[in-house]
Amino acid sequence: MAANICEAAKFLDEMVATDPPIRDKAEEIKELEHRCDFLTHEVIQRLHRTFVTPIDREDIHALAKALDDVMDAIDAAAHLFLQYKIERIYDGTRQFTRVIVTAADQIRIALQHMEARTPVTTSVVEINRLENEADRLHQDVISRLFEQEKDPITLMKWKEILDYLEATVDSIEDVSDVIQGVILKHA
Repeated sequence: MAANICEAAKFLDEMVATDPPIRDKAEEIKELEHRCDFLTHEVIQRLHRTFVTPIDREDIHALAKALDDVMDAIDAAAHLFLQYKIERIYDGTRQFTRVIVTAADQIRIALQHMEARTPVTTSVVEINRLENEADRLHQDVISRLFEQEKDPITLMKWKEILDYLEATVDSIEDVSDVIQGVILKHA
């Protein structure tokens, strides 16, 4: 799931790299979202059939759900570019997608460390830093949006898109929190 999330984050970043956005990337993200839905379902089914699990069942379930939430957030953000027929990428959007790519990669790295039973602290700290960066970026970009944008419809569209991008980083931090909880429980 983490690999699919990393790929979806890269597709989102590629999508907004040009004016107008590359609309086909939203479909590629949707395919990855369906793949993650299948994987989430598969994890839950396996939990019902498996007597002994490497970590607590509720932790596996929480981790699968949190990862699925990240994928859903990326998919929702990408879909808004299509739904709102965005033709020009607003300043700050590309910085958001780069933060999402970096944070998603840190989730992948943290899960690799968790599987190898090596410390995840570096990734967790970096995800927290990136979430704080996303919060600051969100405040700055929203402030500029309300100062510069005169068309109320455009303003509403971009406010929602930027809110979704910031929420995506929040959902990545939620995965990090689940990982930390699992590590603390088994330390």
